[in-house]
This record gives sequence, structure tokens and C-alpha cells, in this order.
Amino acid sequence: MSKIRRLIFGCLFVLLIITATEAQRVATQVSASTAPRVFLLDAGQLQTTKQRLRDGDKNLAQAWSKLEREAQKALSAGTFSVVSKAVTPPSGDKHDYMSQAPYFWPDPKSSNGLPYIRRDGERNPEINKITDHHTMDEMVSAVETLALAYYLKGNEDYAAKAAQLLRVWFFDPATRMNPNLQYAQFIPGINTGRGIGLIETRGLTQVVDAVGLLAASKSWTEADQHNLQEWFTKFLNWMQESKNGREEAAAKNNHGTYYAIQAASYALFLGKKDLAVSILEAVRQKRIASQIEPDGRQPLELVRTKAWSYSVGNLDGLMLLARLGENVGVDLWNYKTADGRSIRKALEYLVPFALGESKWPDQQIGEWQPQTLFPLMRIAAAHYQDQPYQALMSKIPKVDSSDRSLLLGPNMAESKLAQR
Repeated sequence: MSKIRRLIFGCLFVLLIITATEAQRVATQVSASTAPRVFLLDAGQLQTTKQRLRDGDKNLAQAWSKLEREAQKALSAGTFSVVSKAVTPPSGDKHDYMSQAPYFWPDPKSSNGLPYIRRDGERNPEINKITDHHTMDEMVSAVETLALAYYLKGNEDYAAKAAQLLRVWFFDPATRMNPNLQYAQFIPGINTGRGIGLIETRGLTQVVDAVGLLAASKSWTEADQHNLQEWFTKFLNWMQESKNGREEAAAKNNHGTYYAIQAASYALFLGKKDLAVSILEAVRQKRIASQIEPDGRQPLELVRTKAWSYSVGNLDGLMLLARLGENVGVDLWNYKTADGRSIRKALEYLVPFALGESKWPDQQIGEWQPQTLFPLMRIAAAHYQDQPYQALMSKIPKVDSSDRSLLLGPNMAESKLAQR
């Protein structure tokens, strides 16, 4: 009888193992099928972080605690809209986004200060009278925070607030922003807007990813998704067809880089894969080969009065393009011209200056901030997993235990440089 029992228990044990294995297989398939639809963020890493938080991973406790505090603060904040500005654009419609060129000042030789003259790198505080840029940045930050907190822990209150902010900014009739930047970065006495102003909407790429994190929420409806896709369809068309948009697309420096980031990100969001692929494939020659010298210098950024900041900022943009390329099989991380121009080479040129091993030879007015390169060095170490890059990690400070990047994974930077 005991032998029969042992046989029965043995069979039951085998069945339990088979059942558990099948359950794990199904769970894995479900997990893969429900990965968030994001393009700059890493969907797989986000899924891992979500599971680690569920498992009570103490290594993420401080980062989650800080994110939760920020999400709670965002819950109590108001909404954001372009119509709240005190000035009216030349169109007469406050729904049109408007901003003033930051590096232009009144001409002291002119009786009325017009036309304004350029003082590169020196921000004119007068620009703060027009609030659209600041207001949009606040909206992006709040939506990004709320959406991430919702995705990781499932608090519907966070999703509901994020959805409200998105509706107010993009498609509620009384408060929405018109899908154009016709009046961005105008110069008093010279024009009413410039293509350069397009760099101010680079944060909307974060909105696109945030929406992917809200997909499972009951607060973000199919109608909301449709309305937002319609807005971005119109905006992308404006970027491609307007005079300002075409000018920015043709920009050879960091402005062209950030135009490409936006265009590729919005194309992916809208399901225009072919367009995204064509934009990203063009980065090889149009951005990397033309912006980076064989020794890694970026001449178009080095001519600026903040040459370090702009060199790091443009490299950050190129890395974001490389991340977008991962979504469609366009490898920009390892692309190299015959004479050695590459993203990797641009980073390697900057590293000795960030580590204090060499003195920066070009202009950098204001504070010297070598630490702005550290996030990019960490990203590189995750992609170029050879000994030189791993060794670099011992030379830079570890990420603070409360830093949000720990929730996003090793492939995400928190630099968010405010290049203009």
C-alpha cells in the first residue's frame, strides 16, 4: 500500500511541476503581451521594475518613495494650458503657443531697443513674461510622474489626474493648444516666430511615452487616445510642411537632432513605422557623419558660448535617437563612418574633461558642470559592454538611491538639458 501511495504522490508532484511550469509560461506570455507601448523608455526594464516593487525589493524603496511623493504633489496641482498666458499671439488666438527667443536683448544703440540683438548663452529674463514654455514643461513633468507612478503601482488616482492634464492641454476646446509652433521663439523687431522654436516641444516625446503607461487605465479612454493621436497627426504634419518646421529639419546642429527625435517619436506613436525608419536611417549621414569629427569633436556645438553644455546636449540627443532606433531595428549605437565618426567617439572625446583629466579648451560661460556627462557615460556602459567602459563606472559617482533613473533602468538618462 505504501508503494502505491508513493507512486500516487510522485505522480501528483510531477503534475504540480508541469502545472507550475505551464503557469509560468503563460504568465511570461501575458507579461510580454502587456508590455507598455513606449519608445524612449525601455518597456522590458519597466516590467522588471514593476515586478521588483511587487516583490518588495528594498533596493528600489527610496526611488519609489520619492516618485510617490512627487506623484502625490502632482495630484494636488492645478491644470496647465496655453490660454493662461497674459499676452496674445499675433494670430489673436491664445490657443497658439508663443515664446520669445532667450538669447536676444534690446539693442542699446536703438531708441526703442529694436531690433533685438543676439547675446549667445545669456538668457534675457524678459522671456519669462510669456509663460507657455514653462507651463508646458510643468505639464510634461506632472504627466510623466503620474503616469509612471500609475504604471508601477496601479493607483487609478494618478492615471485620472494625468488624463485630466492631457485633455486640458491637448483637446478640451476652451484650453487646448493648437498643433503648431508658428509663434515660438520670436525675436522682437525681427520676426514673429522661428523654426528654432521647435526645440521647445522636445518634452512632448515624454508625453508620448507617458500615454503608453496609461493604456491599461480606465481613466484613459479610447476616445482620449484617438483625440491625442489626431493632435499629434496634425502637429507632425505641421512639422513636415510648415516653413518653420522645414527650417528646423534642415538645421545641422542640435536643433536638427532634436527635430529628428520628435519626428521619429511621434511617427512611432502614430504607427507610421516607415516614416520613423526613414528618419532614423538618415541620422547616420545627416547627424552623426556631419556633426561629429573623426576625433569626436562636435564643431557646430563648440562654436557656442556654452560649448560644453551644447556638446553634451547634442550627444544626449544622438543617444536618444539611438534608443528610438532600437524600436525599429536601426542600429545607431554601433554605426561608424569609414573615418571613425560615431556616437561612441563623441562620448570618448568628452570623457577626459568630465573626469578632470584634461582642461576644457573651448568656451563655457557660467558654471562648469562636468557631471552632466555622467548619465550618458552610464548609458554607454550598458550598450558598450567592454572593459574600458566598465572601468569608467568606477570613476564617477554612483546614482543616488532615490534617483528616478533607478526605476527606469540603465538605459535612461536624467540629463534633460535645456538646449535652445
